[in-house]
Amino acid sequence: MGESRVKKLFQERISKLHTFLTEQELNAVLITSPKHVYYLTGFFTDPHERFMGLVIPAEGKPSLIVPALDREAAAEASFVQDIHTHTDIQNPYEILKQVLPANLTKLGIEKSHMTVERYEALGQVVLASSYVDVEEPLREMRLIKSADEVERLKHAVQLVEESLRETLKKVKTGMTETEIVAELEFQMKRLGAEGPSFTSMVLAGEKSALPHGKPGTRQVQEGDLLLFDIGVAANGYVSDITRTFAVGEIRAQLQEIYETVLAANEAAIAEIRPGVTFAHLDKTARDVITAKGYGEYFMHRLGHGLGMDVHEYPSVHSQNQEVLRPGMVFTIEPGIYLPGVGGVRIEDDVLVTETGVEILTQFPKKLTSINE
Repeated sequence: MGESRVKKLFQERISKLHTFLTEQELNAVLITSPKHVYYLTGFFTDPHERFMGLVIPAEGKPSLIVPALDREAAAEASFVQDIHTHTDIQNPYEILKQVLPANLTKLGIEKSHMTVERYEALGQVVLASSYVDVEEPLREMRLIKSADEVERLKHAVQLVEESLRETLKKVKTGMTETEIVAELEFQMKRLGAEGPSFTSMVLAGEKSALPHGKPGTRQVQEGDLLLFDIGVAANGYVSDITRTFAVGEIRAQLQEIYETVLAANEAAIAEIRPGVTFAHLDKTARDVITAKGYGEYFMHRLGHGLGMDVHEYPSVHSQNQEVLRPGMVFTIEPGIYLPGVGGVRIEDDVLVTETGVEILTQFPKKLTSINE
């Protein structure tokens, strides 16, 4: 992406937030979430306990406050070039006071990210009479992905799928779940990912029936289902894919739940197009599973939004009547979980297009045995 296009992208994002600022009659907006600072400036860091903030005033140019150790990186990466720094022995809120508009009365903040400790520290230097949450306009902006964001998501998908392919070549009976996770995460790094986008999940046999199970010392055995729920982070964006495999021959009931989940996954994806509701997608998949008698064993929503975070808006569930729009990216991940027996989940990352859907995940979904 050319430098001028990058500059234009960040200008447009800040301009949209500025529109909200004007509508709400705010004196300024203070962004403190690292991912939103990245989204609006192009600079990302994890400041840990140190303060970092992006100030967007009603009048004038935005300013970025970062820890002193991040000055060089911020100057290189950030679209915002008015950069202020603080050392570990300075009070960053005194710097913030200098950057914020004088006589400030109404400030926009991310309420879910603002801790009580930081709110109180802010109150020591800022005499605002009211605070307005800016997360709704940020959520709306993030909901529709740009072409650049889609390319980054596709890259993250390619990396996780290649990591899975390479790992499957080395899976053998007798390996533990954690040994497979170690191989997976080695492959992720080797192929160029920053690392997993969430705790990698590899569950064997009866543990595959735990939707949020934790990999451990369970060894892979003949006749198991082996479930991988994995993703990577790369260039600020993430992927999230689930595939379930057979280890040798599996019993007929496990084959049946696999085929049922696959049918539910494909039925929901076939309904994706602008104007359809998220509730309709959830119902479509759930109806397939219920018709086979497994409705009570599909106990979670159908999917979730995907972008800079693994779980972001929207939520794909039966009560969400919001309609699909081009540029939305989310997961489709029906599952059936039989306690003490085994479970199947098949998860794809999808993009709503002007006319339908583009499936970003391309890893095969046909039931495959990995130990023949």
